[in-house]
Amino acid sequence: MQNRYEARFSQLRDAGKKAFIPFTLLGWPDREKSLEIIKLMIASGAAALELGWAFSDPIADGPVIQRAAFETLALGFTVSDALSLINDVRELDGDMPIGLLVYYNMVLAQGVDAFFAKAKESGVDGVLVADVPPESADEITPIAHKHGICPIFIVSPLTTEERLAMIVQHAAGFLYAVSRLGITGTEERYDEQLENMIARVRKRTELPLCVGFGISTPEQANSMLALGADGVITGSRIIQLVESAGSGPIEPILKPYLASMVDAVNGN
Repeated sequence: MQNRYEARFSQLRDAGKKAFIPFTLLGWPDREKSLEIIKLMIASGAAALELGWAFSDPIADGPVIQRAAFETLALGFTVSDALSLINDVRELDGDMPIGLLVYYNMVLAQGVDAFFAKAKESGVDGVLVADVPPESADEITPIAHKHGICPIFIVSPLTTEERLAMIVQHAAGFLYAVSRLGITGTEERYDEQLENMIARVRKRTELPLCVGFGISTPEQANSMLALGADGVITGSRIIQLVESAGSGPIEPILKPYLASMVDAVNGN
């Protein structure tokens, strides 16, 4: 039986389209607005969702997402709150692939088996544990697979052939390719080795390859797709746009941006 990622990427290939995967933090800037943001993402035609879980030391995230994470923690938004919100999102769309971006301490705090069991129950399809290297993947991937969760891994221009072989052995759903070295953000700075990295990954696996880190405009999205990516992931720009709305409505600012990114990946 296909998982939701397999089904969605198969649909996109058949339609000659690519994936736009927007990211936001669960519970930010508050529960109600967080759900509104996600509803707008779904309505825009996003191919999948990448949802972050606020953590006190988000080492892979840039200042924009770090700030949002600290604000969410300050609200007292709990693990139970996050799972409840994911469940609400799943009820909105039964076919949308939902991925979580978390850190290993958050998994350990729940217990690895309990974490993946709860994630599955709430409607999650994939989990990227940002600070677990492929050398330590055996600590989580068998349990993730047991619960029907796709373990998602990061590949970068510095990923060696040896490490890439380990990654594709464990990974499912899709691979998260970083467009450049460093942290998430909106600045335009792409590593020259990106095209070569995509070609190397293609030789190893048929898993879709989606590029993130610094992808914030339709033009940047098009550049990644031209290099051979199957989709793009955007987070920091979405957070910035919601911040710019202040206490005003989110939709007039966020909806046109999401539409422009979906149009870009669909070649419009």
